[in-house]
Amino acid sequence: MLRGFYTAASGMLTQQRRTEMLTNNMSNANTTGFKADQTSIRSFPEMLLSNIDSKTIPTENKLSMSKFSQVGSLSTGVYVQETNPLFTQGTLEETQLNTDLALADENLPINEGTGRQGAVLFTVQDGDGGLRYTRNGSFTLDGQGYLTTPKGYYVLDENNERIQLDSDQFTVTENGVILEGNVQKARLGIGFSDNPSAQLMKDGEGLYKVVNDDELPSAYAGAEVSFSTKQGFLEGSNVDQSRTMTEMMSSYRSFEASQKVLQAYDKSLDKAVNEVGKL
Repeated sequence: MLRGFYTAASGMLTQQRRTEMLTNNMSNANTTGFKADQTSIRSFPEMLLSNIDSKTIPTENKLSMSKFSQVGSLSTGVYVQETNPLFTQGTLEETQLNTDLALADENLPINEGTGRQGAVLFTVQDGDGGLRYTRNGSFTLDGQGYLTTPKGYYVLDENNERIQLDSDQFTVTENGVILEGNVQKARLGIGFSDNPSAQLMKDGEGLYKVVNDDELPSAYAGAEVSFSTKQGFLEGSNVDQSRTMTEMMSSYRSFEASQKVLQAYDKSLDKAVNEVGKL
């Protein structure tokens, strides 16, 4: 009976973590460049139960001989295997600010293993000098004219160098070239990941880092990678609010069902201890 407690409890913990993930998605529905998380839920390996009086071990060779001594299989619950962001294109919203930039996906290769397309991201430098990547193009110029993120991290060019401009009166072409008048100042550093769910992990403030602290290859290097840079636009969150709300309700109901099962086990155990034990 105690095994039932653990199975029901694992279901409650799994749905609690899933609800927390969905709540985070909903709270970031209006966050620029936010990518919604999604979970993968799996069951623990099943146990094969056998009669305690059995004299044989139920292996494959003895399966037919010991079939009368076997009780059957028992599920040991579920768990959240992993949580990964979904790198689909968010809605582009016009702001008419020169320092606001967005990446528009056009033709990105499909990963054969996952069946999903890759992702292109802006390259930035964090406070420790490490490389980070983001889809949040809400940039600004600091006091020295460097193009930075809202957090103050430097936006890098294709050579991983900081971008310094004379003023905010600059133009960004669709292929990422930054012009001041007719003078080319830099080209935005855009990284490409062919399997972002496995290669990238969230690092807070809308930033991502490569799992092995490596760097992504340039998106300009691959002829099959096609995208465009939109000046005066920002990419909105890709959270589907109505679907997220529905999944939150479903997760809550699943949590409630596991809770009822746990209460039923508790009542059965109470009777076994306090009533049957008196006999």
